[in-house]
Parts: sequence; C-alpha cells; structure tokens
Amino acid sequence: MRVDLFDFDLPPERIALRPVVPRDAARMLVVRPQERFEDRMIRDLPEFLRPGDVLVVNDTRVIPARLEGHRLRGEARAKIEVLLHKQVAAARWLAFAKGAKKLKPGEKLLFAQGDALILEAEVLEKHAEGEILLGFAASDDKLDAAIEALGQMPLPAYIAGKRPADARDAQDYQSLFASRRGAVAAPTASLHFTPELVAAIRARGVETAHVTLHVGAGTFLPVKTEETNAHRMHAEWGELGAASAARLNAARAAGGRIVAVGTTSLRLIESAAQPDGKIAAFSGETALFITPGYRFKAVDLLITNFHLPRSTLFMLVAAFSGLEVMQAAYRHAMEAEYRFYSYGDACLLFPGD
Repeated sequence: MRVDLFDFDLPPERIALRPVVPRDAARMLVVRPQERFEDRMIRDLPEFLRPGDVLVVNDTRVIPARLEGHRLRGEARAKIEVLLHKQVAAARWLAFAKGAKKLKPGEKLLFAQGDALILEAEVLEKHAEGEILLGFAASDDKLDAAIEALGQMPLPAYIAGKRPADARDAQDYQSLFASRRGAVAAPTASLHFTPELVAAIRARGVETAHVTLHVGAGTFLPVKTEETNAHRMHAEWGELGAASAARLNAARAAGGRIVAVGTTSLRLIESAAQPDGKIAAFSGETALFITPGYRFKAVDLLITNFHLPRSTLFMLVAAFSGLEVMQAAYRHAMEAEYRFYSYGDACLLFPGD
C-alpha cells in the first residue's frame, strides 16, 4: 500500500508534553466500526469488558537509554549523544548516535558523572541511518548499573524536542506493570493504568496476563519508503510464557476475549498465534509488520494511544479497525481536542470487518 494513505496533519498543540494526573483521568475514544464514536474516560474501561475476558499487558521496563558524553580523538574531545536501542551481548549495544557520520570504528566514547562514575565504550561498527555498534568496558550488572546512573529517560523526539527529560519522567514514562528492564521506549497504552483501575477490572471478572516485548527506538520512526512492502521493521525481543499462553487459550475456548493493552502486546500475541488462533509459548525476536489486509488470529480488542502519521503503529490500528474508520476517528479526536502520542489519551478499538 502507498505510505501516504497513512499521512495526516496534526496541530502541534494536540501533542501532550506531560501525562494527566491521575493517570486514569485520561480520555478514551471508543471506536466501533459502523457505529458512532464515544467520548469516554480510561477509568470507564471496565464497562466495556466482560467476565472471562483477559487483559494482556506488556511488563517491559524502560531503561534510561539516552547517554551524553564525549568522543575521544587523540587529545581532542567532541560532545556525543547516543540512544541505546538493542542489547546484542553482555557488553554490546546497538545505538543511534547524533553525528554518527563523524564517528569512526575504533574510536572511544566516554560517558561520565564527575570523576566518580565513568563508562567507556568503543565504536565497533557503523551501520546505516546513524546506527552504531558499541562495545562497553563494563558488562552485565556493572553495565546495567552504570546506564541507570548515567542515562536519561529516552523521551520520543516530539517531546524531547520541546523540553528535556526530568525527574518526573522517571516515573511518568514507566508503567504500573514494568518489571523486566530492556525497553528504550514505553508501551504507552499501559501508562494510563492505576491500581484502582486494575482493581475495578478484576472486580469485573477480568484476568490480567503479562507478556514482555522490549520496545525499541524504531517504534517511533516514520516509514520513509513510498510503499509499505519496502519498509524494514526493527526486530524486538519478546516472550510469552507457557502459563500465559495456556490462560489465553482457555479464555478464548470459554468464550472470553483477548484484550491487548498496546500495540506491543498485540504484536507479540499475534507473533505467537498459530493460523487457527491457538497461542503458543514464544521467546525470541519479532519483526511483525501489520498493515491493512492482515488477518488477526487472536486479539479481539485493542487499547492504544493516538499515533504518529506515516508510522507502523497507525498502519496497525488501520489494519485492526479499518483505514477509513481510523482516519475518521483521528479527525474526531483532533476536533474534540484529545491529547496525542505517548503522554496523550487512549482509544478502545473494536475490530473491523
């Protein structure tokens, strides 16, 4: 399909720079194909769920993956900023670097906090689109601790371009379910959930199942090709355990619905689902790219935020509820002054034909 079919204009004032407080005070646009849109609140979600449904959440934890430091070239130093996006070994990370064209394999990078904490890395390889492979002097727990101490929350460019990350983002950009570190972007649909909302969902007779998909920085990149089939997705590591798979299969067999919280949960479930809809345990990388025409095998409802134009995420929601439906839904959201993107409001999407 042509990528420009997924383009739209968004007024800058519709981009949320902070989340609402409390989290479950966010608005929720209910999108049922062939029916009128409903303007509700995320705390109304239990009304749309049925006993026996299963809510699937992504328990990945965002790491402070943005590092500022210096490139060392002889006695000369130059400022450098890198965004870690995928760990490939105990001491090796793929990263996007500002000014990557000036970097050379073999050069040293230094990230420091005064004289007390210093983290060194070597540029091992240069790839396309500003990507580099870094080899760190530390590894495993020591490397993790250094990144936690030196790094900043990796806010997406549409927020970071308007304000720097601060102490509030350390909490705001982390979901209630976050437990397994490894993401460099938040599964943003989960950011709306509070203990009170989860308790109300359970009181409705709805279970919660956890999966893991470590969201990569590529999730925010616009599709730059003219046709969707020419786009290459960045692979992300995920895991859906045998116990969660069994719970989801049992729920569907009993007439319950699988409700994915976020596109990350949906992509992992669909990666693990067999053609007949049965869900198997899964552990590994997925580069599943969902565009209109995709036949969903296992997910029945989707909770998600409002996404970027020309993004793989807007293509996914268009595949789920229909392109024309989602174009109309986004026009309605702009007119009704919904808040967009990571810190914005939510949608509850029902499937199209």
